[in-house]
Amino acid sequence: MDKPKVVLGVSGGIAAYKACELLRRLTESGHDVRVVPTAASLHFVGAATWSALSGHPVSDEVWQDVHEVPHVRIGQEADLVVVAPATADMLAKAAHGLADDLLTNTLLTARCPVVFAPAMHTEMWEHPATQENVATLRRRGAVVVEPAVGRLTGVDTGKGRLPDPGEIFEVCRRVLARGVAEPDLAGRHVVISAGGTREPLDPVRFLGNRSSGKQGYALARTAVARGARVTLIEAGTGLPDPAGADVVRVGTAVQLREAVLKAAPDADVVVMAAAVADFRPAEYATGKIKKKDGEEAPALNLVRNPDILAEISAERARPGQLVVGFAAETDDVLANGRAKLRRKGCDLLVVNEVGERRTFGAEENEAVVLAADGRETPVPYGPKEALADTVWDLVSESLRSR
Repeated sequence: MDKPKVVLGVSGGIAAYKACELLRRLTESGHDVRVVPTAASLHFVGAATWSALSGHPVSDEVWQDVHEVPHVRIGQEADLVVVAPATADMLAKAAHGLADDLLTNTLLTARCPVVFAPAMHTEMWEHPATQENVATLRRRGAVVVEPAVGRLTGVDTGKGRLPDPGEIFEVCRRVLARGVAEPDLAGRHVVISAGGTREPLDPVRFLGNRSSGKQGYALARTAVARGARVTLIEAGTGLPDPAGADVVRVGTAVQLREAVLKAAPDADVVVMAAAVADFRPAEYATGKIKKKDGEEAPALNLVRNPDILAEISAERARPGQLVVGFAAETDDVLANGRAKLRRKGCDLLVVNEVGERRTFGAEENEAVVLAADGRETPVPYGPKEALADTVWDLVSESLRSR
């Protein structure tokens, strides 16, 4: 079988060196990659490096090999175009259809999915001109991932850092796997919770659960690949940030509730995939609770935590907002799931069986997605990304009908 053809566009930012890692991941996973750098990017990484890593000749000129019409053919033959890093200048050129070099010509002729991974200083990313260009590209069907927050050039820190190359690769892999040029969640804002909340007992102990957060992260990654703007609220996962997601870190159920309520007002979809503690200690010990010889263990008094899923389902932050819940059950899985769906009032409920060696921390999952209208969609045992895509398929269908 022919290898998928990927065009890796590299524009002139300091993060150009990180694209070498993205190129390595693409080639080692069986993709045929053609690197198309801008002239400015060659000040950071030379053509010899790109040629050696890709196995293809590299040029930024439209006048080289003119008989092969590279400014047309490269885009026409591509299965995916990814630009990483995408500078503010490149986003502006792409949004306005300029074609003054080989990469911008390639973008104009490509009819395959296009992914932009921006990297620039915070002020440049937040400038109204850049935001308008990003909105234009997304409206046309391009996937523009949100930049990461972190150290920039010099002493600056903020939003604008190129996401981890491994995470950009995951976006590219998901976009290629779907094989759809038009992302169905483009223009949508989705809020996803992931992980397990921790309720402090004292400065060194907490009540928690076994949730790894991997299903929530799979939902975030697949949503980004389908064009959504993603806010990921994570509790205690320790997982790397998915490329393109705005990550909010919380610890307790109360903090998770605050973060969800803050993000929900402009969200089209809220997905509560986190395992939220039902109870928390009534009192917090400011010092470590110590065992004492001859004394019984101290009694632990618990109080109920807020029911976030029921609250956001009952009081939708905006008209037409969809709410998706998760239910981990150990027995009478479907019966308990149906009862929980009615009780919580959400639109979809993903129900799965859990136990000592089931689901938690695994890369696979099996579930049934229950809908408020009575439909039930079984998802066979497989990668958590497959379950995530099924959830987004159902969400996308519901959003189109509203």
